[in-house]
Amino acid sequence: MRLRFAAPLLFAVLAGCDTPPADTVTVVNQLSQQMLADYQHWASASAALANSTQALCQQGGSLTASQQSWREAFNAWAALQPALIGPLAEQNRSWQVQFWPDKKNLVGRQVKMLLDANPSIDQAQLDKSSVVLQGLSAAEYLLFDQSIDLSQTEQQARYCGLLLAIGGHQTQLSQDMLSAWQGAQGFAATLSNTPNQRFAEPQESLAELLRTQVSSLELMKKKLGTAIGRLSKGIAQPYQAEAWRADASLDSLRASLASLQTLWGQAQQVGLRDLVNDAALRERIEHQHAQTHDTFAAFTSGLQSLLSNSDDQQRLDKAYLELAELQRLYEKDLARALNIQMGFNAHDGD
Repeated sequence: MRLRFAAPLLFAVLAGCDTPPADTVTVVNQLSQQMLADYQHWASASAALANSTQALCQQGGSLTASQQSWREAFNAWAALQPALIGPLAEQNRSWQVQFWPDKKNLVGRQVKMLLDANPSIDQAQLDKSSVVLQGLSAAEYLLFDQSIDLSQTEQQARYCGLLLAIGGHQTQLSQDMLSAWQGAQGFAATLSNTPNQRFAEPQESLAELLRTQVSSLELMKKKLGTAIGRLSKGIAQPYQAEAWRADASLDSLRASLASLQTLWGQAQQVGLRDLVNDAALRERIEHQHAQTHDTFAAFTSGLQSLLSNSDDQQRLDKAYLELAELQRLYEKDLARALNIQMGFNAHDGD
């Protein structure tokens, strides 16, 4: 009779404490699979961008359609920021996707210099060129800069070769990185199946995953802080914003935050939250996720127009502070709760 009553009593105690059900192995496996899905989405969006620009340049396609494809590829890339671990984070590969910050307009200057010297550039030549020219930042310049109109035939004659080469480069790079994550020897398996040459135990994989997410939050702060003047004595810097030509800065941040929140987890999806035994801390982090999400969701205009209004600048400053608090919770409280030592952050001191 004791066993018949002990089990319900134990369940009630556990339910009251809201004890997370998952272990480190389960969480690391779930996170690695979620990140693999993000890499799949990025590869698909990159291929779609290449197809769209090919239609624009060779089949009379719409410039608007190519611009939308670029936005979707850029958001897919932004969603990878909390998952920027493994092969893409090595050998400066991420610079091949996005060149930012670009304080001296190297993208615009190098595009002009390249096409003046080599008007008929192809992908094989671009693959050997500067990373400044290979990625979404250069594609943004070609598709959105006010000095270029790719709906005009004469402009296509000058710029389409480079645009097509970028599309091919991004498709190949994203597919290579996806392949590096897949299969029994892929990076998803490396994270999940320990011990191996990189991670001795699941806790090491977990630590690297958390450090990557903290680094992504620091980068989000830098992206917004640069634009709103947090790094320039309160003077807004609209042309230092990420993706300012396409006015895609806030969309990018929203995509990164959504990805981070997915990795945190929710009631029906395993994530980092399931390793936090402290229910109060879990609630604080979830509240901060919700608060940050709502703050960014409330912006109905692009960053460029918001920076021209003092009231909106205050709202942007609040958004920065929300990011800062979320980053602090991850780097300090969550790291402590998970018994993880936070090392050097790649964005510290920027």
